Amino acid sequence: MKILFHHRIASSDGQAVHMDELVGALRKLGHEIVVVGPARMARAEFGDGAGLIASLKRHLPSAFYELMELGYNLIALPRLWAAIRRERPAAVYERYNLLSLAGPILRRFNGIPLLLEVNAPIFEERLAREGLSLWRLAAWAQRTSWRGADHVLPVTNVLADYVRRAGVEERRIVVIPNGIDGEKFGIVPDRDAAKRRLGLAGKLVLGFTGFVRDWNRLDRVIDGLAPLRRAHEVHLLIVGDGPARAGLEQQAKRLGVDDCLTVTGIVPRDTVAAYTAAFDIALQPGVTAYASPLKLFEYMAMGLAIVAPDQPNIREVLTDGSDALLVDPARPEDLAATLERLCVDAALRERLGAAACATIGRHDYTWVGNAKRVLWLIGQGSTGEPWRTRKRSRVPLRGTQIIPTPTRAAFAE
Repeated sequence: MKILFHHRIASSDGQAVHMDELVGALRKLGHEIVVVGPARMARAEFGDGAGLIASLKRHLPSAFYELMELGYNLIALPRLWAAIRRERPAAVYERYNLLSLAGPILRRFNGIPLLLEVNAPIFEERLAREGLSLWRLAAWAQRTSWRGADHVLPVTNVLADYVRRAGVEERRIVVIPNGIDGEKFGIVPDRDAAKRRLGLAGKLVLGFTGFVRDWNRLDRVIDGLAPLRRAHEVHLLIVGDGPARAGLEQQAKRLGVDDCLTVTGIVPRDTVAAYTAAFDIALQPGVTAYASPLKLFEYMAMGLAIVAPDQPNIREVLTDGSDALLVDPARPEDLAATLERLCVDAALRERLGAAACATIGRHDYTWVGNAKRVLWLIGQGSTGEPWRTRKRSRVPLRGTQIIPTPTRAAFAE
């Protein structure tokens, strides 16, 4: 069938990976995918931001920037409408973004099923981290967008609770976590060869991949390097870059463990697996409460022993003591003790890694698996007129009461 994939992504980062992998999987299954959205940056490397857009966001008054985001619908609406008229698709698949309303608006008139992928509660996220000047408008736009789709596809059940609280009916919500391309992460050098290539032969490598932010809590790993190095030849390999890098490097130097730390900087997406192959222990020490981390599935597919926080979104995928070791995110000492336990027990590392890889296969946490789930939903057709859900329900959904949009003060608390 023919599917329109509508987006507002101009960067080359994790969100672009999700889009490219899903589009590729749908095409691999024999379907025609027409991508509708802004052009990607020329010669952008993985991890690059959105160039001019990111600069505007930093320098313009927030209200003006938010009006620009809303105004982008004046471009997106005719572009998507023209594509729908030209291509006659079986469905429109859209990646949700704040103040982006083209898909839900056109869904109201054309009757073509709309599937809305949701990777974050962007209104709540931006209000808490950056602030929103037009926050009432943004809250309305998020509710309207979510209620205007035939199916809303959050990446975790924790995130699905945000969607439920917005008044979306349970029958419209389908959780589809991130996935992995097994072919890309199945052909990699063995661990010893990967270590030799990176100058880490003989080291016990603790590894992390991705964009490095404060909430990843890699500072806790660096705190634990000094005691670990007394008994083990440990090395922390961070494959990526990000705003937290400078602080981590300064911390390592201050603690006298900078010789145990390597930060590669941004590496091409296609080479990430070759670096990850050097890991003995794969780290996800911190993660936002609603995320479905891409790196987690990559670690699992490569059969690595994983350390991650013991929180609901992670427990949706991993089981403590079975295919990972989960630590209390409020107790840094738990992370240190878990790393020591894995450093001394190679058999445990192998067992956890094999179980994690088996979990991928058992639940089909692959991009092709996700594509099949999307195709099944499209095959169900429209769920009816989604805009009828605009009236706020007062019926509890899975124990969650539908409540009015909270005030700015409530979020500040």
